[in-house]
Amino acid sequence: MAVITYREALNQALVEEMERDPDVFLMGEEVALYNGAYKVSKGLLDRFGEKRVVDTPITELGFAGVGIGAAMVGLRPVIEFMTFNFSILALDQVFNSAAKVHYMSGGQFKCPIVFRGPSGAALQLSAQHSQALESTYAHFPGLKLCTPATPADAKGLLKSAIRDDDPVVVMEGELLYALKGEVPDAEDHLVPLGVAEVKQEGRDISIITHGKMVHVALQAAARLEKDGIQAEVLDLRSLRPLDMDAVLGSVRKTNRAVYVEEGWPFVGIGAQIVGLIQEEAFDELDAPVLRVTQADVPMPYSKGLEKLAKPSIERVVAACNRALYRD
Repeated sequence: MAVITYREALNQALVEEMERDPDVFLMGEEVALYNGAYKVSKGLLDRFGEKRVVDTPITELGFAGVGIGAAMVGLRPVIEFMTFNFSILALDQVFNSAAKVHYMSGGQFKCPIVFRGPSGAALQLSAQHSQALESTYAHFPGLKLCTPATPADAKGLLKSAIRDDDPVVVMEGELLYALKGEVPDAEDHLVPLGVAEVKQEGRDISIITHGKMVHVALQAAARLEKDGIQAEVLDLRSLRPLDMDAVLGSVRKTNRAVYVEEGWPFVGIGAQIVGLIQEEAFDELDAPVLRVTQADVPMPYSKGLEKLAKPSIERVVAACNRALYRD
């Protein structure tokens, strides 16, 4: 398998799907001449031309709506938000049009569109540019949502998203673009939506997570292993549809769980996961399910405060020890 970066994996997915299907096109701010703010679309303008790689003004509501209209008449647009923080400006189109058009038209219109771009905190981008908005997007029926953590998943999930007949949101980790990893050489490498993956086997406790936090969880699991604790790390990969069978399978194996997410705790993804676990597997738990989240504050600009606000390896280790009654 080739070792490539997360950004190269996304680029490969776009190239392969645009070559496979002439109805696929990319649109967003700086995706063409500038090759994308994070260079995910590098070389696409030269390869596919300006009709399929389209620069837009700074008008998220406008170009999201144009993309939805194109999807309704049979094209397969990929809309890049320079950051999902800016996607807030387009929420009416995403939530009230893309998510609902198939249902409200009685099935007459499909909406095969992908909304993708960086999500979550980077480094000192402050409150308006450091938001993990997964729970907001996951709230609306009609949308699918995935959060790739590795280059292999980034490529496979994006390709699956482009081929899906429903609107799919692909939230990429803002700090993951330079991450390297093995990606299968097969051109048709697809990762199905709605299928979680055990990134590390374990028997003592389940660390359930998604997106960028997968790497925090894996490092926490490595520290716990030094104390003789085998933590299982389950990467959800998709939040809608949600692979609850995988969550329950892991919990029934270890009988303890900690959920880790980059977003805020109040009505976050973890709250949903904990609720479903207690509904389906309460009698098999040996301890309450705990959550590690971002602090319930707007992200601070101060480097020190920002570090304290984010979920950390230390906080995940501490939560696991508490769930194991070792603290």
